[in-house]
Amino acid sequence: MQFLWPQMLWLLLSLPLLAAAYLYLIARRKKVALLYASLALPRAVLGRSQRLRRHIPPLLFLFALGAALLACARPTATITLPSDTITLVLAMDTSRSMAATDVAPTRIGAAQHAARDLVVGLPASVRLGIVSFAATATVVLPPTDKRLDMLDAIDRFQLQHGTATGSGLIQALAVLFPDDGIDLETILFSGESLAPGPGGRSLTEAAAADAVRKREQQGVEVQPGSYRHGAVILLSDGRRTTGPDPLDAARMAAQRGVRVYTVGFGTPQDAGAAVSSLSFSIQLDESTLREVAALTDGEYFQAGSAADLTQVYRQLSARFALERKEVEISALLAAGAVLLLVAACALSLLWFRR
Repeated sequence: MQFLWPQMLWLLLSLPLLAAAYLYLIARRKKVALLYASLALPRAVLGRSQRLRRHIPPLLFLFALGAALLACARPTATITLPSDTITLVLAMDTSRSMAATDVAPTRIGAAQHAARDLVVGLPASVRLGIVSFAATATVVLPPTDKRLDMLDAIDRFQLQHGTATGSGLIQALAVLFPDDGIDLETILFSGESLAPGPGGRSLTEAAAADAVRKREQQGVEVQPGSYRHGAVILLSDGRRTTGPDPLDAARMAAQRGVRVYTVGFGTPQDAGAAVSSLSFSIQLDESTLREVAALTDGEYFQAGSAADLTQVYRQLSARFALERKEVEISALLAAGAVLLLVAACALSLLWFRR
């Protein structure tokens, strides 16, 4: 538990003072009791249960005051709540290596099957956009909440040469932030990811910094992982062969606060596969995928089979359904203080008529 106004906690020091004052009054009353001819008379009248009962209303009052003082400090707690509407972008590797048969029936077939399961299990609050990338990246489906359109888009994947992992991530960011002016073609043809701009930064980094400044002016937090309205799932089974560096693209995502969950699909070891008389390397680049996830405060998953990939998607779907939030609980403490105070007053009237 954290407190927005921790300085108010000093008021809790008044509780032991009040307890001491109460004990002092009890001691004074004992002195008054000496006026009785015999102490056995009032004790017999009160009984042991009565003597204990008289301390309950003051104790409840003390608890009520403590709860009220804690509420003044504005405590917050991390709780799990149903998530608000978010936009999820699935960036799918559709390079020729996805035709490998180390995952039955093929990598692309297993990936499509798992993606369909993801769509079926998505919470109603999640909109899904789909991007495919090979030598370049293409928007297969703009963000939508229509499940049938999602399933149709997954069936339209076509394998091509090349693996532009960075392009896939940049295109996913363009889908997630349509008003930021992220244009993949401009970046590719102008060489923005490589050509240094003002201050020694690449032009993509400069554009990301401009977006950060705009969000800061709007009072929006732009720390990695701070964006709560969307995320990217990036699946790849091989190494980048063309396009921007995926780490540069990950920095763009981090500067926008977007988490990127990366999935390495297939076996991490070197292997060869022959499709249509073509051989190619299908080595999984786990180190880059891990770093992309780390830069964006996301998480890396390794899926060596269709069942593994389905399980990864189910874990992610559950995360998007529920969201952990910092919530102020001052109202709950204040309500508890009122209930304790009412109970103390009610018991005092019921037992002692005062």
